[in-house]
Amino acid sequence: MTAADELRRIIAEATRIVGFTGAGISTESGIPDFRSPGGIWTRYQPIDFSDFLASAEARRESWRRKFATDAVMRRATPNAGHRALARLVEQGKMTAIVTQNVDGLHQASGVPDDRIIELHGNSTYAACLDCGERHELEWVRGIFEKDETLPECTKCAGIIKTATISFGQAMPEIAMERAQEETLGCDLFIVLGSSLVVYPAAAFPIMARRNGARLVIINREPTDQDSDADLVIHDEIGPTMSRAVGVN
Repeated sequence: MTAADELRRIIAEATRIVGFTGAGISTESGIPDFRSPGGIWTRYQPIDFSDFLASAEARRESWRRKFATDAVMRRATPNAGHRALARLVEQGKMTAIVTQNVDGLHQASGVPDDRIIELHGNSTYAACLDCGERHELEWVRGIFEKDETLPECTKCAGIIKTATISFGQAMPEIAMERAQEETLGCDLFIVLGSSLVVYPAAAFPIMARRNGARLVIINREPTDQDSDADLVIHDEIGPTMSRAVGVN
């Protein structure tokens, strides 16, 4: 029996599955892992949230980086791994996808917003830090690219940033609470493409396992939690999930 066959059997026996996705599922769509050697976080010092708030120049640099890397994000489309998870959600087997990614590819694959829990926010749009008003990136780009004028909220004139969680910014309470609720309610927790080194997010697989759920880890490289998993697959996510779920 292949690993994909074993995964298919485990999925068939589950009634309430939670998917937990990291950068590895999106690299298969051409989005680079910013933490890997040569990634943007190894070439640039991250901009701390407190600096973003305090310094107009830090905000300008943040937008420069965003628009310099945005073309890659906009070209990316969901891959077989995303589509397999969307199929499980459609079938009612997967109740939630908890994601560390900010690329919006789960939404693009057809998963309803209310089934996606974004722990690190979403980089496909911007939001006002004061009132929460959503602002589209093309509107921000039109203002910024002329002479690097910083955008202000059209509703309250507050500071606008991408709707992501930055270094030094508090994790979103509602998302963390929802992720914990789904984790404690599942009987199968599948990690896909996460190195499981960023906490507190990496604590969710441990939480699921300790609560009696089966744990599956699919990641190209070993993780510190492999020894706790019921099944570990060191292979690409798209082909593995395609075989296990039966989608292309």
